[in-house]
Amino acid sequence: MASIFSIFRRGLEKTATKVSRTISGMFTGVKSWTPENFEDLEMLLISADFGVSAARKIVADLQDRYARGKIATGEDIRKAAAETIRDILSSNQREIRFAEPGKPTVILMVGVNGSGKTTSIGKLAGYFKKQGKQVMLGACDTFRAAAVEQLTLWSERIKVQIVSAKHGADPASVAYDAVTAALARKMDILLIDTAGRQQNQRGLMEELAKIRRSVEKVYPGAPQEVWLTVDASLGSNVLSQAKSFSQCCGVTGLVLTKLDGTGKGGMAVALHEECSLPTFFAGLGEQPEDLQPFRPEFFAAALFEQEIVETD
Repeated sequence: MASIFSIFRRGLEKTATKVSRTISGMFTGVKSWTPENFEDLEMLLISADFGVSAARKIVADLQDRYARGKIATGEDIRKAAAETIRDILSSNQREIRFAEPGKPTVILMVGVNGSGKTTSIGKLAGYFKKQGKQVMLGACDTFRAAAVEQLTLWSERIKVQIVSAKHGADPASVAYDAVTAALARKMDILLIDTAGRQQNQRGLMEELAKIRRSVEKVYPGAPQEVWLTVDASLGSNVLSQAKSFSQCCGVTGLVLTKLDGTGKGGMAVALHEECSLPTFFAGLGEQPEDLQPFRPEFFAAALFEQEIVETD
């Protein structure tokens, strides 16, 4: 069985190739690093979608270390950059907000079309079931018949319960029924799928808020979490998504998807730096086990091709 760190390393290989190896070439063999070298590094990080704020913070830290004689080689700079990024990613992290014992934890999943939301829900259901939890799915993407079918297939594959309705049904009503069922059947986890929507579609965004109100009506204090699935291949464009969805439905955390298919993995750093949202899971490949709980130290080390010792 592959180690967890090896999954992060494989999933972030494209970004690591773009960033880490370019840094090595940029500084290796250079006897004296100039302000121009650091400006080039800042531009490299911005091009890999680390965001302007994070890129400047990383470079300022590296310049300070260099001035104090703490770093002197390309390997030094990669190690130091990994440490800074680990600190940025760790700053907003927290544990999942589970409900009190005996009550279901409701996680509302939101995101734009094509972000991998429904697939992530299926993988999350499998993850929680392996932890021994009773899991239920709520199929509230009633706009696409294929979405309900896809989620139903996931429920059958991993043998968890699902609440759904016919195509075109009111999503808020389905959410109400799903929460009611989760309470009655004493589920541990309820994952609610919602229709993908662009952040500038005002009517659909308002409907998302309606779904949340419906959940709160039947179960005060729920949803305990609202997670936004973010397609990593979109790079820094996801910042506007995070801000819009947060305003609409109170996003509490992120699920990063498709990290293995892009060289823009730096967007995870930009999201943490500019939106102050924790990341709970990272999608690092196609297989169910490639969706892993987010580990800042693993992410940062893999991004800059550093080794790390895994501990339980």
